Amino acid sequence: MRKLFRERCKCCHSGYTLMLVICQCVGCNASRVEEGTPLTLVASGDTGGWIVPCGCTSNQSGGLLRRGGYLQQLRGEGVVLYVDVGGAASGTSEYDRLKIEAILRGEAEMGVEAHNIGAAEANLGADFLRETALKLGVPLLTCNVRDSRGDLLGERIRVIAAGGRKIALIGVLSDRQPVPELQIDSPRKAILEALDESAADFDSLVVLAYLPEDELIELAANLPEADLIIGGPTGQSLSPRRKGPTLVASATNKGKFLAALTAPASAAIRWQGEIVEMTDRFNDDPRQQTNLTEFYQTLAERDLTPSQTSFALSLPVEIPENFRIAGTASCRDCHADDCDTWDRSRHAHAWESLTQTGSQVDAYCQQCHATGFGFPGGFESAHRSPMHAGVGCESCHGPSHGHVQDSRIRTTYSGHARHRCTSCHDRENSPEFVVAEYWAEVRHGGREDE
Repeated sequence: MRKLFRERCKCCHSGYTLMLVICQCVGCNASRVEEGTPLTLVASGDTGGWIVPCGCTSNQSGGLLRRGGYLQQLRGEGVVLYVDVGGAASGTSEYDRLKIEAILRGEAEMGVEAHNIGAAEANLGADFLRETALKLGVPLLTCNVRDSRGDLLGERIRVIAAGGRKIALIGVLSDRQPVPELQIDSPRKAILEALDESAADFDSLVVLAYLPEDELIELAANLPEADLIIGGPTGQSLSPRRKGPTLVASATNKGKFLAALTAPASAAIRWQGEIVEMTDRFNDDPRQQTNLTEFYQTLAERDLTPSQTSFALSLPVEIPENFRIAGTASCRDCHADDCDTWDRSRHAHAWESLTQTGSQVDAYCQQCHATGFGFPGGFESAHRSPMHAGVGCESCHGPSHGHVQDSRIRTTYSGHARHRCTSCHDRENSPEFVVAEYWAEVRHGGREDE
């Protein structure tokens, strides 16, 4: 077992340095490993509000439902510890706060051992974060994020006993991106101080580090005390690799990939592992499906408007009087043939595709499946403006109140409707989308691009 003690520097004999040693005492029961009991540590990170794949295209990865199913599968094979590196939220709006509550509730259901405070969590503020974690029973972890009083927002170090071994967990956040009203200490310094002041015994030190790739690799290269460092956000997940004695990996990108690190059933822990993509090969966890259903029910009850979400549009202070959504019904008198063409398209049934899953209450989906989300006179919520539920004429042509009043006034996006496609059909939602091919399916009107 590892033990912590302080010793004077052997080079200059001044000051103290932290020493880590392996206890090989035969009678040390805590270091014994049950025969044939492997240990797997699974880390998620950068969920970014991605509770479930939106379903706009096939083969999307991620989601709490598959994450829960994957963990259930692993727990049938051995001892599993589940942790999160941070970055669970997607913003700070009321909508985002409801969403991170659902994510943390889901993690609690999965038996999360520790949730490191990432940038998204820190931006939500100390009070909200503490109250939510306490309410849901999620252990927050950080040794370098402090509130305005200088108090840490989570546990400094957390030691978990599993499979006859003790795993020490420490969490840090990058100090290069200041967060209002919070103090963020140097990650490496904070880790060493936490180890120096801790009396805990452990067999392996695991650091959850919410750091960009360059900082993550730098930390791993300069922290040989750590056996394993798991990071994010790094843009793309990093397969496990060694920097000296330390194994470093990263799970990121909306929680679509998890880091799965294993320690064989032997006294000496030497982590190895892989990055696992959460595809549909993993069964959905029924408990996480219930959690998702409850989240949708909460959204339905709250009936949030665009201004209560992180998707609210930043409109100019002064906008033209006619810059308003008129509604698809106002187009039919003059554009009956075009509307008939539209009625036969899949766009005309965009809202119904949401109701099949219950996601019509989710603002993330409403942005593209409703008309004029957040625009003056446009979609406000499922109950406040049902007439704008669905993809209508102004989803592509823009606010057209002025055109309805005077046909000589062109629609807002006149001549550019074709280029509006990728505002919704982006790489995430339509990875195989090609404008030229899909345009033929919806083309109408007298001009090539309208």
